[in-house]
Amino acid sequence: MPLGLGRRKKASPLVENEEAEPIRGSLNVSGMDGLDGGVVGLGEGATSEGLPPPPSSLRPRLIFHTQLAHGSPTGRIEGFSNVRELYAKIGEAFGIPPAEVMFCTLNTHKVDMEKLLGGQIGLEDFIFAHIKGQRKEIEVYKGEDALGLTITDNGAGYAFIKRIREGSIIHQIQVINVGDMIESINGHGLIGCRHYEVAKMLKELPRGKEFTIKLTEPLKAFDMISQRSGGAKAGSGVQLGTGRGTLRLRAKGPATVEELPSAFEEKAIEKVDDLLESYMGIRDSELAATMVELGKDKKNPDEFAEALDETLGDFAFPDEFVFDVWGAIGDAKYMGAADCKHVGSGLCRLAVLLN
Repeated sequence: MPLGLGRRKKASPLVENEEAEPIRGSLNVSGMDGLDGGVVGLGEGATSEGLPPPPSSLRPRLIFHTQLAHGSPTGRIEGFSNVRELYAKIGEAFGIPPAEVMFCTLNTHKVDMEKLLGGQIGLEDFIFAHIKGQRKEIEVYKGEDALGLTITDNGAGYAFIKRIREGSIIHQIQVINVGDMIESINGHGLIGCRHYEVAKMLKELPRGKEFTIKLTEPLKAFDMISQRSGGAKAGSGVQLGTGRGTLRLRAKGPATVEELPSAFEEKAIEKVDDLLESYMGIRDSELAATMVELGKDKKNPDEFAEALDETLGDFAFPDEFVFDVWGAIGDAKYMGAADCKHVGSGLCRLAVLLN
């Protein structure tokens, strides 16, 4: 199908005496006795739809340690195959409703968006669950077309702020912070919406008028109070996990233990995630990983467009964006991130398409 022509749119007990240290997740999977470390992929945006989870006897027995980010004893969780099941297990471990869990970070209790649990969890990673804290309602005057927000979601119905651009409208409002969950805009409830739906609504708000936004911030520990997070940069925080594989939880089908992404895939995912932010105002590394997976074996952009329509048709990606993503995947695959001085440029992309 030619690109752009007729495309479819469519719990375990708490461990009172353990320190918050990562403990190697036990792995009991037939044929995988030699696996050294690993990562669990949750699939950001995973839902209960799709294929039913496999029987518990067939699931990998992976045990993870977790705490509530604002402070708690250590809990052990296991037996989950997607994000919603993970939150349910956290709820069971700490005696709270699963709906109280806003999002999770890996190996840090801070609201660090670079450590956000998205599509993968290292088998040695320590999970910190951020739960609902103070609610707030703010009147915002939209004096510019762009508010300066990047939105993501937790895969279970909550969209929240992942980045605030310095100098933007929202950056000037000190009570709005990275990690705040967006409950509603002008009275329109957004619980259950995906991040791209929320970003689209914010983008379509009329310029020159006020709007009301209701937010819920994550409950903060004492050392996090009165600290505004602008989204920490990669490399910050304590790196505790050292797993070399990945356990990936998918929206459809059972969880699978996989190898970590290759250097090409990591670079391509980073570039596609940047394109998502540029075009749609969202960041979603798992969505980017899915797009790279769909595109890495395709021979031309038309095949890639058809694969996107079949798997991710609800996003209704514009043709220009699809072509740029195809080019980004090609740049990373054929040129190499370190060797190509024109990665992402027309020169580099033309060379890729001619290969």
